[in-house]
Amino acid sequence: MRGDAMSDSAGSGAALLERLAAAVNSHDLDALADCFAPGYRNQTPAHPARGFTGRGQVRRNWEQIFTFVPDITARVLRSCACGQVVWSEWEMTGTRRDTSVHQMAGVIVFGVRDGQFSWARFYLEPVRAAGAGVNEAVRRHIRAGAGPRR
Repeated sequence: MRGDAMSDSAGSGAALLERLAAAVNSHDLDALADCFAPGYRNQTPAHPARGFTGRGQVRRNWEQIFTFVPDITARVLRSCACGQVVWSEWEMTGTRRDTSVHQMAGVIVFGVRDGQFSWARFYLEPVRAAGAGVNEAVRRHIRAGAGPRR
């Protein structure tokens, strides 16, 4: 993990990110769950229906991930903190049980309180290496929302 702008006051956030990445990489479900407060709140702004509350749901999510991506690894590419807010860029890779590649990339913004993550805004998404280039993607995105004017 590399902290690009970590301050001393953000040390607990940096240490917590390291603990979380180590728990993922060692597939230690108990250590992973212990990184999160019991009332942890997760918001996924690009997919609002995926938001949830509670350490128990974090545990259930990761139990499934460890089962279906048994060799998953996580890397924190960059991170920085401002007070009790930690910004982190993640890359997660592995092989699913059906031998297909599992790859996620994105940003998670965490709130830290009392040595645990208390909330997050989650922007981690599946990597799609193939597909339309930028020009076509922009055209499709703009046209997808184009309806009749009123």
